[in-house]
Amino acid sequence: MTPVGVKLAAGAIAAALLFGGSAHRPRLAGCAMFPADNPWNMRVDSLPVAADSAAIIASIGATTGLHPDFGAGKWNGGPIGIPYDVVNASVKKVKVRFQYADESDPGPYPIPKKVQIEHGGDRHALIVDASTCTLYELFGLKGKKAGSGAIWSLGSNALRPTGWTSADAAGLPILPGLARYGEVAAGSIDHALRFTAQRTRRAYVYPARHYASSLTDPSLPPMGLRLRLKAGFDTSGFPAQARVVLEALKRYGMMVADNGSNWYISGVPDPRWSNDALHTLGQVKGSSFEVVDPAAIHRP
Repeated sequence: MTPVGVKLAAGAIAAALLFGGSAHRPRLAGCAMFPADNPWNMRVDSLPVAADSAAIIASIGATTGLHPDFGAGKWNGGPIGIPYDVVNASVKKVKVRFQYADESDPGPYPIPKKVQIEHGGDRHALIVDASTCTLYELFGLKGKKAGSGAIWSLGSNALRPTGWTSADAAGLPILPGLARYGEVAAGSIDHALRFTAQRTRRAYVYPARHYASSLTDPSLPPMGLRLRLKAGFDTSGFPAQARVVLEALKRYGMMVADNGSNWYISGVPDPRWSNDALHTLGQVKGSSFEVVDPAAIHRP
């Protein structure tokens, strides 16, 4: 869906600009995707580089290219990317049994009869209740059972409790970090993107709340770490869809959200993606990125 502009109060606009946020915060189904000063909506193109940037980039892979983990069509029998559903108050909420119940929101969850589930092992299900602007996210959903679940108010900057996971390893929401076709078609992604790294550290930085590793090597990225495409990287020769993604990576960057293949960035499947255009992102190597100093990320 194509996001639409929203007029913010003068104070909110001032705060967004002061702390690098976007005055035109992303929207979906009539709901703002978190406040303008939320970390996902924060610009990081003018923030300082972390002292250990080179070492962390090397650990993820300086010569490895970006990989769009989303696109058109199917791969191995299923859609490419993480889908989402929009529901309203008419959808009955159900109780879900969780494997990690001690770190999951009990719900209930408004799961539609034909809920869209991510194809593959993680089986994420993302559901936006447009009547309340509430985001429900589930990991490993099978029937009325799941690995974990989290409920987010899209009007709040509230984090998970300290040490809690969510439907994602880092304890972050998933949907605000996905590239959506409508945003790209409109010419701008105004938020950070979600990405994975194969080896992460037994640590997390704001806004993450959870780690998923036993490794303590300081050159490995902690969960929640923000990276950005270097300002001098020339995007002019890339196809339009890829260029919008790359410009977003310059302005808003991307966050380490889960363990997985190196430099895999996440998005929503859509038949209108050009897989050929998206695959040109593989020309962008890890060496073209830098780590943003975590201490510079504004905490609303």
